[in-house]
Amino acid sequence: MLYIGNHASSSKGYAAMGRQMVKNGGNTLAFFTRNPRGGKAKEIDFQDVNAFLEIMKENHFGKLVAHAPYTMNACAAKENLREFAREIMTDDMKRMEATPGNYYNFHPGSHVGQGVEVGIQKIAEILNEVLSEEQSTTVLLETMAGKGSEVGGKFEEIREIIDQVEKKEKLGVCLDTCHVWDAGYDIVNHLDEVLEEFDRVIGLSYLKAIHLNDSMNGLGSHKDRHAKIGEGEIGLEALTAVIRHPALQGIPFILETPNDDTGWTEEIALLRERYGE
Repeated sequence: MLYIGNHASSSKGYAAMGRQMVKNGGNTLAFFTRNPRGGKAKEIDFQDVNAFLEIMKENHFGKLVAHAPYTMNACAAKENLREFAREIMTDDMKRMEATPGNYYNFHPGSHVGQGVEVGIQKIAEILNEVLSEEQSTTVLLETMAGKGSEVGGKFEEIREIIDQVEKKEKLGVCLDTCHVWDAGYDIVNHLDEVLEEFDRVIGLSYLKAIHLNDSMNGLGSHKDRHAKIGEGEIGLEALTAVIRHPALQGIPFILETPNDDTGWTEEIALLRERYGE
């Protein structure tokens, strides 16, 4: 079964988000735990959450992939910004237990001139403070395009973060197709080799989710500009190979393409057809 959905708006609540995803033809989804630019999260309406969980059950949803706000930088140079990241992640771990057993994805952050090794140490430090034995959520490090001072543009950097985290069983990785392409991993011509390298460096057991995006830019551009499926430099054939790859079966594929619900509905239908469903 292909678990595919898009990044949905949670502004109208969990149940509305679930109903829209079913309408789009999806059976998984991503959502921001709070405003993507940060700030205080809304109080959880557990009646709404329970209705959402019922929609998930009735429609055989795969794992959800919640997303931390973009402003969260666990390796910032300023300690007040790191404290902001620490507080958000701590609160989000509690909130995620309303939908237990799912995924929480975040961008590792930007070291802003401190150097990659310092950035990695700071990210691992916060994860060691936040992760707990009791949580049912798996926290996903997202592969990045390597623009500016981003950490996570190389598989080795993700591996180093994992190596420095004590509760490794609470960690996973979300691979973004646009990001890895822009970072220089040729998933168009050498998908098998890229996944073999991922397995060698990180381990495929850590790969829990895919952000399925085309890219507006060429291989190794380090730009991070998403394109609609089949309209970018990666192309439909290569993205079809991604969803069909034997090593990637059963994990959620999340569309973060520049679309509305009509566009996502069309993309989901297209990818289901290409998958063979």
